[in-house]
Formats: sequence, structure tokens, C-alpha cells
Amino acid sequence: MKSTPLGQQNEFSELVQANYPIVVKVARSYSRTTTDCEDLIQEILFHVWQSFGKWDRSRKFSTWMYRIALNVAISYLRKTYRHSTVSLDDGELIGSQLAAGSPPETIAQARELRRVIEQLEPLPRALMILHLDLHSNQEISEILGISETNVSTKLSRLKKQLTQVFHAGESTSAETTS
Repeated sequence: MKSTPLGQQNEFSELVQANYPIVVKVARSYSRTTTDCEDLIQEILFHVWQSFGKWDRSRKFSTWMYRIALNVAISYLRKTYRHSTVSLDDGELIGSQLAAGSPPETIAQARELRRVIEQLEPLPRALMILHLDLHSNQEISEILGISETNVSTKLSRLKKQLTQVFHAGESTSAETTS
């Protein structure tokens, strides 16, 4: 049963409003300036609307939208920035999960983690963002279009890589203080 164009617009509008934070998070994670972020949000929403008729309603809308948002953001990043790094806003991703009044060392660690994530290639960055956003491996698999086993393997490697980066940083800072 096909819905009317007005009904489809209303359904789209409601679903996007309910899941809008996904678009904002992805756009902020893959853009450098506020203007670029706003442009990327518009680009993502355009692609979501353009593909809305192809959405398989047996799947969660948020998962489907996340996948489109990440694909558009990665394409945008490649097209716009080529090999430069992208800055993640302090209020997004990791920083937003810290409680007010967090100890300075926790805030410093979160900033360092954010800095390291900024330097990752687009797919590992998307994987880490989804993981930090507490998505299950199954959801990440659906969003990124890779197997659950591949998600687990890549996450394990990323965690090892991040652990090595942080341990190297700790030993460097310990050497400079002694």
C-alpha cells in the first residue's frame, strides 16, 4: 500500500526529527567549520529524502539513516578535504558524554582520544564513533555494510592501536616529568 505524497512527507519529517541527532553527530564529526557542518547536514538530509522510497521498513530507520549519513559524510570528506584532518567539536562525541565537573585528567584523556580519532581514516573513524555511541556490533555491521566478524576484528585492532598510542603518550609524559 503506497502512502500519499503528503503522508510520505509527514512520515519522513517525523522520522528525521526523531533521529536528527544522528545527522548532527555525523556532520560534526566529518566537518571542520560550522558552515561545512551545516552544508553536510543539508547534503545528508537531501540524500535521505532522495532514498526514502527505498527504505526497507523491516529495518530500523535510525540504522538506515546512519548508514546514509556516514556514506555521504565520507564522500564529502574525500571531496572537500582530501588528506587534511577534521576537528571534532568539544561538545560532541566524547566530550558530550562527560559529566559536568569531571576531573581535569578525564577531560584531558577525552580530548586526547578525540585528537587520535580525528587522525583515523574515514571507515575506522566511523567505526569508532558508532562504538563510542554504544551501538552493538550487529548495528554497526548493518550501518557500515560489513560483517559482524569484520566489525569485531576491526574494533579489536582499533582498541589495540589506541592503547598503544595512549601508552606511548604516558611514557613520553613520564619521561619529561622525571
